[in-house]
Formats: sequence, structure tokens, C-alpha cells
Amino acid sequence: MESPSERIKTLGLELPPAPPPAGLYKPILVVDNFLYVSGQGPMLNDGSLYTGRVGDTLDLDKGKEAARHVGLTMLATITTHFGDLDRIKRLVKTLGMVNCTPNFGDQPLVINGFSELMAEVFGADNGVGVRSAVGMMLPGGIAVEIEAMFELR
Repeated sequence: MESPSERIKTLGLELPPAPPPAGLYKPILVVDNFLYVSGQGPMLNDGSLYTGRVGDTLDLDKGKEAARHVGLTMLATITTHFGDLDRIKRLVKTLGMVNCTPNFGDQPLVINGFSELMAEVFGADNGVGVRSAVGMMLPGGIAVEIEAMFELR
């Protein structure tokens, strides 16, 4: 069975640069056997952010694409600030926030872009945890923000 870092290579995934903190907080925090990751936005490989509002300037597919970019950003943040993706045993919890119009109701389908990536990288069992998906206004007009908690080996 491939390790998460090997799967990233096998899948041909390119991680964007890890974003610097946009306020007074830690990008990651390890407490006991858990790795907490602060809210991440969808960073593109050129360092820009994926912006837009689902149900307005973005459709469901573009929202899902933005959520996948958040997953890549989160993997970059973990690699930069923690180091070893292979020490992650499993994804425990995801909070997905979608910048969307009030009448858009498919936030869970948008956040699937993140969840599907985590399942690809960490495996069908270890890459899927509990999850919430909500709609709201997000800073800087980013399309999606996600925070997560992982269990460590």
C-alpha cells in the first residue's frame, strides 16, 4: 500500500505554495495525537487565490474545483509546517465553508471536491471522516475555506 506522499506523486498532484497566516493564528497545531489545520483557502499554483461566489460567478463544478484546490493547499500547509504527511493516520473532521448565494443549497456537493482528494491521498477509509458543509461570506472573496483535524500515527 502506498504512503500518502507516494500517492501524491503517483496521482501527479502539484502542491501550491503554503500560504502565510492572514492573521494572528497558527497554521497547524499538534495536540496529543491530533493535527489541527486552520482554515485554508484555495491557493493556486501561481500563489493567487481562487475567488468567486457559488450560485453567482461560479457554478457547482467550479465550486467543487475550488474545494479540491483547498485540499491541495492544506497538504502544502501540512508539509511546510509539520513536515511528514506519512505520519497522518486518518482524517477525523472537516468543516467546509462555501462562499455562496443564499439560495444555493448544495454546499455538501462543493465540499466533496476536498473530500474526494483526501480519499485519494489517504485512502477510502482513512481519508474520509466526519464533516460539516455550510454556506457563508468568506474573507477576500475566496470561493471555499476548509479547516480539518487529523489523527497522527
